[in-house]
Amino acid sequence: MPLDYDAELTRYGAVLRRTWGIRPHDNVLDIGCGAGETTRAAAGAASAGHVLGVDVSADAVARAREAGGAAYECADAQTYAFAPASFDVAISRFGTMFFAGPVAAFANIGRALRPGGRLVMLVWQAADRNEWAVTLRRAFPLPESPFSLADPAPILAAAGFADVACTEVEEPVYYGPDADAALGFVRGFAGAGAATEDALLRLRADLAAHLTGDGVWLGARAWLVTASRA
Repeated sequence: MPLDYDAELTRYGAVLRRTWGIRPHDNVLDIGCGAGETTRAAAGAASAGHVLGVDVSADAVARAREAGGAAYECADAQTYAFAPASFDVAISRFGTMFFAGPVAAFANIGRALRPGGRLVMLVWQAADRNEWAVTLRRAFPLPESPFSLADPAPILAAAGFADVACTEVEEPVYYGPDADAALGFVRGFAGAGAATEDALLRLRADLAAHLTGDGVWLGARAWLVTASRA
C-alpha cells in the first residue's frame, strides 16, 4: 500500500467506519480530515446528507478537494464559526489531540451538533502504552500533544458532552514495506531532526525487528470515544 498517514492508520480507519453509525440522511463533520479519506468514506455512508471535512493544513485540504467526494474547509475546528446545531455526527481519526484549549474547542464542536448529536473519535492512549511511541522515543523526542487526550472523559464532560464512553482499541500501525522505507517515513515526524546518526541506526534496527511478511507494523493502543451533545 502507499506509504502515507492514511496507510499508517489503515486499521484504525476501519475501526472508525465500523463504529461511527452514520445514517444516509446525516450531516457529518470530520475534524482534522487531512487529505479526506475518512471524509469521503463518511460521505458514502451519508449518501443523502452533507459531509464537511475541516483541517488546519492548507496542503491537506487542497489534496482533499482534488480527490472530491465531499466539501472541505481549511479551518481550525477550535474556533471556526460553524452553523449552530447543523450536524448530526462529528467524527475524527486522531485529529482532535492538538487543540491548545481542548475544553473550549470541544464546546465549539458541541455547539455545531444538534441536541443529542454524537461525537465519535479515535485518540491515542498514553505514550507508554503505545509501542510505536516508545520505539521512536528511544531515538528522538516526540511531542506530548498526540497523547493529550489519553484521559478524554473529564475534558468532554467539561465541554458539555454527556454519555462519554471510551472503548480500548489495540491495532498496529503501518510504517512501510521494509525497514528503510519505515525509517524514511518516521524521519518526517516532529522531533526526528534531533536524532543523531547513531540513534537512527538503532531505530532502523528496531524497525527491522518489526518487519513481517506484510511490512513493518508497530503496536498501538487508542480510545474509541463516543459522546453526545447534552
